[in-house]
Amino acid sequence: MPERVARIVTLNNGVVMPALGLGVWGMREGEETERAVSWALEAGYRLIDTAKLYGNEASVGKAVRASRIPREEIFVTTKLWPTDFTHVEAAFERSFKKLDLGYIDLYLIHFPLAFVPGFGAVRSKIWQMFEKFYAQKRVRAIGVSNYGIRQLEEVMTRGTIPPAVNQIKFNPFVYKRDLLEFCRSKNIAVEAYSPLTRGHRLGHRAIQKLAAAHGRSPAQILIRWALQHGTIVIPKSSNKERIAANAHVFDFELTQEEMTSLDGLS
Repeated sequence: MPERVARIVTLNNGVVMPALGLGVWGMREGEETERAVSWALEAGYRLIDTAKLYGNEASVGKAVRASRIPREEIFVTTKLWPTDFTHVEAAFERSFKKLDLGYIDLYLIHFPLAFVPGFGAVRSKIWQMFEKFYAQKRVRAIGVSNYGIRQLEEVMTRGTIPPAVNQIKFNPFVYKRDLLEFCRSKNIAVEAYSPLTRGHRLGHRAIQKLAAAHGRSPAQILIRWALQHGTIVIPKSSNKERIAANAHVFDFELTQEEMTSLDGLS
């Protein structure tokens, strides 16, 4: 069956980003993270998503360097946590040093600063610093995470560079259609985290039914659903077999009726 979804996404600044990657949220620093990243790279993944909050940036960097895969072939994302909003540059330098990869492919604001009177200037300053890192070519793209429409509009109004990516929780049970359509209209790529519902809904009857019909795992069905919605997908796993299986999602297709049925689970 021919592929119907792209393996790569071209961001609004021309940077090419893999459409499928490994999320390392919840993985312990050291062996667990290093092994998971190594297995993912062996399985063909070229996108690794970490964050300051996860506490495993150094392990991600170590595994990427140890892979001997050319740096330019691997896309690494990390994020600024809200506790660092008043010292953005220092936080960036810590992440940059821990990863030790020469540059960061995508740097995200992990959560938006609350819409509190008087905080608009602080939010503007944070994005100005992101634009500075981008201008210095220390990051290849900048974006946000967990932003809604109003928050995205503010960034685009106050900044000179629009976000390249908005990383959000996205799966059939959290189907944010309006936000997805808004981002698409503004050429902001949507990246889906928790695409597997953190394992909580893999046993849902509708997902199990589709998995049986296609001879696939429930996880593969959920990843394929997110890909067919045009999102970048970062399933998390530290299990070698599941990491490999989660990458085998480009050789089958959900029908429009099946997509609609999953959309309705939200």
